[in-house]
Amino acid sequence: MSAVELLYSHHHGWLYGLLQRRLGNHGDAADLAHDAFIRLLLKPRAFDSAEGARAYLSTVARGLCVDLWRRRQVEQAWLDALAAQPASNICSAEDSAIVLQALTAVDAMLRKLAPNVARAFVMGNVLDMSDKEIAAELGVSDRMVRKYMAQAMLHCMQLEARWGADAH
Repeated sequence: MSAVELLYSHHHGWLYGLLQRRLGNHGDAADLAHDAFIRLLLKPRAFDSAEGARAYLSTVARGLCVDLWRRRQVEQAWLDALAAQPASNICSAEDSAIVLQALTAVDAMLRKLAPNVARAFVMGNVLDMSDKEIAAELGVSDRMVRKYMAQAMLHCMQLEARWGADAH
């Protein structure tokens, strides 16, 4: 029996119960417990005690819950935006899934930026605000806004390079 199989047999029930209590949903708990062990398969770790394994699995579970809740917030915002559109503007289920996937990726990217950098990026690129307007909104100088925008663009370029390298 492999180390992951052993961890799974000893800790899956406990982890599932923890997630079920936290989420209140059997299906979500089962999915996230599965995802936690998939992470261990992809990046094996050794633990010196059962407590160490449970501490690690608990930390992973907490992060997976946060990711799930964020995805659901993005999905709800997208569904709310769709509901506000006239029926003639509604996109197909496939296009909606593609947009939702892109929105989730953008949300994840923005969450990795400092709050003011992310806000400046959204204000400038989504709301089409000028540097002066962004500076007034954030209470910073125009120069700082340009610095924020440069940081955000650098982050976007790094992500694009990483995604390009992953595709090859």
